[in-house]
Order: sequence, then structure tokens, then C-alpha cells
Amino acid sequence: MAGEIIPFTIEVADDVLDDLRRRLHNTRWPEAELVDDWSQGIPLSYVREVCDYWADEYDWRAREAALNRFDQFITEIDGVDIHFVHMRSPHENALPLIITHGWPGSIVEFHRVLEPLTDPTAHGSDAAHAFHVVVPSLPGFGFSGKPTETGWGVDKIADVFAELMARLGYDRYVAQGGDWGSAITTALGALHPDQCAAIHVTLAMGFRPKADGDLTREEQRALDRIQYYHDWDSGYSKQQSTRPQTLGYGLVDSPAGQAAWILEKFWAWTDCEGHPENALTRDELLDNIMFYWVGGSGASSARIYWESFGRGVRHTVSIPSGFSVFPKEIVPPVRKWVDEYYTDIRHWSELDRGGHFAAFEVPDLYLDEVRSCFRAFH
Repeated sequence: MAGEIIPFTIEVADDVLDDLRRRLHNTRWPEAELVDDWSQGIPLSYVREVCDYWADEYDWRAREAALNRFDQFITEIDGVDIHFVHMRSPHENALPLIITHGWPGSIVEFHRVLEPLTDPTAHGSDAAHAFHVVVPSLPGFGFSGKPTETGWGVDKIADVFAELMARLGYDRYVAQGGDWGSAITTALGALHPDQCAAIHVTLAMGFRPKADGDLTREEQRALDRIQYYHDWDSGYSKQQSTRPQTLGYGLVDSPAGQAAWILEKFWAWTDCEGHPENALTRDELLDNIMFYWVGGSGASSARIYWESFGRGVRHTVSIPSGFSVFPKEIVPPVRKWVDEYYTDIRHWSELDRGGHFAAFEVPDLYLDEVRSCFRAFH
């Protein structure tokens, strides 16, 4: 029924898991790279090691049970099922908070922070820091449905998430996001300022550098990262923004291919000192990949790039905004570059560790940043 909110439990069928193991065991591997680092892409030895573990040791049923400790639901909005976590706080004055992930992430990114956000007194913090937390899976991602027509770019998703919050009974809330979640959160703040009281983001890609005069250390760092991204790190983005369908055939058919496509970005974008498992456990990395594999979302998740790049307008956010600058972010935000578009920045913080997946990598810092940014809105 349209508008109905239906409880949801992750229950991957046995035949899906059996098929996954068969595909992993029957992978047709390429030859190894011709260098002794990651400069030609993710090394064969590491992908084989992860895929062997995925097939023969990784316990999805245990991981599935752990993820199902979070209250989850499905509701249809504009013809697409939206899967989301909704964790209500036991504290009376908790502030509603919607958190939005990006690519190649999922709601798995937030498994370490959901309980401290909703029940801070059980995790060493104060009831004044309590939130009712909503974490949707983006359309075309995870256990959300896949749009069957075009038009599902950043602004559309922001409108859908605003409808989700209204449907849950939240007429005033705050919003947080990273990666595409930063863009969607920005759009939420710009398009729905009567409901969205404040936003917090960690990424501000695409803003034109204001490189006038002597550059600060932060400006030079950002310019260097932009150049590196353009030269060596943006191939995935060009493919997904121009030909996502072509890419999808390989990703949906080959779990090794899907794993390699995602794991490379966790190597590139985490504060991991050269290896993604220095930042996250192998099980955590595979939990996230499972959200892409199970639903065959290689193409549908990539389409957000096709839908959003070069389309729409650049928003100006007039509600209170906050930024957390993590040192290993793809391009760490520079205040001078963004203050024209976020006209009421209340929180700006430079961190000493962490990367693109802050809640996943450094949950302690992420929690401090979210609480600090939204303290005044409780």
C-alpha cells in the first residue's frame, strides 16, 4: 500500500549465497599486475586473498544477524521502495537526524555509531547528545528498489528523503552526509529549509578553487589532491557518469569484479597507510560489498553519477551548516572555497586522522563532530 511503512529484516536466500560461492570459486583471473604496488590497480594477490576468504571463511549469517539488530523498514516513495534504518532514542528530547551515505558505501558504514547516537548514556556520553536516527539506502543501492525511469539525481533523492522524514513524523530535523550524501544533504538544506534545521557534511567536491594570492597549506593540499584525483583516481567516476550500463554487466556477473571495483576505493580514500585493512576489518569491507552483490546493484548504483554530473544547479545553503575536514578525504574541504554557498557556517573542524568514510573509519571522531555540530539544535 502506498505510504505504508513495513518492517524489514535482511534475509539473503541460501541459493544466493551458494551461487556467490560458486562464482568466487570459478573466477577467471587476469594475470598479475606488472608493478609491485597499486599503481596499475588493485593487486591480484590481494583480490584473490579476499575472494578466497569471502567464499570459504566469511560468515554472512553472523554478519546478517548483527546488522539486523538495527530496526529496518521499507516504504515506497514515488514508485521506488526505500530501505532505511530507523533507530528511535529512549531519551525524550532526542533530535531527529537523517544520515546519507554515498558510493561505494552503504548503511554498513554507520554500524559503529548508530547505538551511541541513539542511546548515548549507554555508551559513555550524555542524554543531551541523543538522536532519533534515520539512515536510508540510496535508490538503486543495497536493499532499496531500483528506479525504472530517469530523473533520480541528487535533488530528486533529497526530495524523497524529505518525504521520508515527513512520513516518519519528523517536521524538524538535522542532516548529515558524506560522498554523495554530502551533496544530497546540501540539497536537503537548500530545498527544505523549513524542515531541515541544520546540516553537516564532510566533502565538498566540485567547488571552484579560489587560488588567489599566497596559498595556505590547506589550499595547496586541496589543489594537489584535485590534480591527483584528475590524473589517477577519477576513471571510475568518468565511466559511471557516462556509461554505467556497460560497467554493470561485469559487476553484476562477477563478485571478484565487484569486490575489486569497491576495495580499490577503500584503499585510495581511507586513512589506511597503504592497505584498507589497516582502517577496517576484512569482514566490514565484505559486509559493505554484500550490499552491492546481493541486489546486483553494479549498474543501478553507478547511475547516480550519470543522473547527477553536470545536471541541476549549485545550491546555496542558508541554514546553519557544519564541516568536518578529515585529512585523507579525497579533496579536504577549504573554507574559503565553500563559504559563498554555505552562508551560515557554524561549525568548522580540522581533524588529525580519518578519511572519506569517517563514521566507518574513526567513529569516535565522527561522533564528536556530529554532536558538536548539532549541539545547539536539541
